[in-house]
Amino acid sequence: MTRNRTRLRTAVGILAAAMLVTDAYAIEGGQGDGAVRLLTTVPIPGTAANTTAGNMYVFDISFVDQATQTYYLADRSNAVIDVVNARTSQLISQISATPPFRGFSGNNATSGPNGVAAAFPWLFAGDANSRVVAIDLRNGHTVGEVSTGGAAGFRADELSYDPRDGLLFAVNNADTPPFGTLISVNRTTGALTVVKRVTFDIAHTGVDATNGAEQSVWEPVTGKFYLSIPQIGPNAKDGAVIRISTAGTVEAQYPIEFCQPAGLTLGPNLDLLANCSTVFDTAGNVWDPTMNVTAAPIQVILDARTGHIDTIVPGVGAGDEAWFNPGDGNYYTASSASPLRPTEVISGPPLTAQGAAVLGVIDARDQVLTQLVPTFNVPAVTTAPGAHAASTAHSVAANAGNNHVFIPLGANNAYPNCLTGCIAVFGRGDID
Repeated sequence: MTRNRTRLRTAVGILAAAMLVTDAYAIEGGQGDGAVRLLTTVPIPGTAANTTAGNMYVFDISFVDQATQTYYLADRSNAVIDVVNARTSQLISQISATPPFRGFSGNNATSGPNGVAAAFPWLFAGDANSRVVAIDLRNGHTVGEVSTGGAAGFRADELSYDPRDGLLFAVNNADTPPFGTLISVNRTTGALTVVKRVTFDIAHTGVDATNGAEQSVWEPVTGKFYLSIPQIGPNAKDGAVIRISTAGTVEAQYPIEFCQPAGLTLGPNLDLLANCSTVFDTAGNVWDPTMNVTAAPIQVILDARTGHIDTIVPGVGAGDEAWFNPGDGNYYTASSASPLRPTEVISGPPLTAQGAAVLGVIDARDQVLTQLVPTFNVPAVTTAPGAHAASTAHSVAANAGNNHVFIPLGANNAYPNCLTGCIAVFGRGDID
């Protein structure tokens, strides 16, 4: 424990220096006035259901409902969804489900909550044991629940919502092969009904997904769902974004190389940005930092209608969730590995270095990287007391009403008010 405290103190100095020089990372040409910087933090208290030493370390996807300016975070450590007023950056509540969410089991594949989306008055979340729930935000009651029918214990993970047709698309990423499930939402009661399974293998859909399935989005102009598939077939370099109809038909595969797409967000002009989860090198192989080959981290912007790749955006490390903010015209990418670190699959033990994480800011109009903002990873502690899993800054969402960007962080003593875990709020202005 002494060694871990020493690392924390060292990290405080490093992080403080990084925050002071954040403006130096701003690349000329970005939108807005000045550089994105830390504005405040929202402390997240532990709950009685906490499974990670009483603090928040493990969480998954976050979401801002733009209509209500409310931020939601799938908080696995506390087995709740944290709810924050995205205008004032104040914690509103921590919502559980009935029966309760699984919480962190020690393995993300069997934990929950996971994916989260909201369309007031309904809040939707994926959970372990292939569970998807709907919660009435007016009273906190669980009003809908279905099983997507995956293997025992495995989670229903990320999801997206089509409000026009009242359809959820939830993905079981840990099953082999991975699959998605179309779920009908009764927009009057919130009740859920399974409509169709979409299996990502050659036999059922022609999609040879060999390394799970990740974020989906629904696009209102085409009326289609789009889904990131990290790997197609045996070669790590081959991934794709696939287009799926609301009837559950895979209509197209858009190949993406040297990326392993994970996060996916809809930008302007029917563009999609895929947040790449793996860093490749200049020779086209998964980057190995012990080899004498330069890393080549990228993000990919493509046309949702045709799959044509508009731009390869270099410079942001391996990440998970991505978000487009129409309020300031920027994409935001949450990278749990900086451009200076390899991905989890190469680095061995899960992300043992503190710091070494970034928020990427990409101008959606010019399709260029404008800033790298330091965020924070927390390494695992494996010895009692206080043992907990590693925490990575891989989740991001933004509020177009004030252009505030939200990054949840595991418990640490480097960021203010974050001793039990927090949500860091970034932006160019001030808190209202």
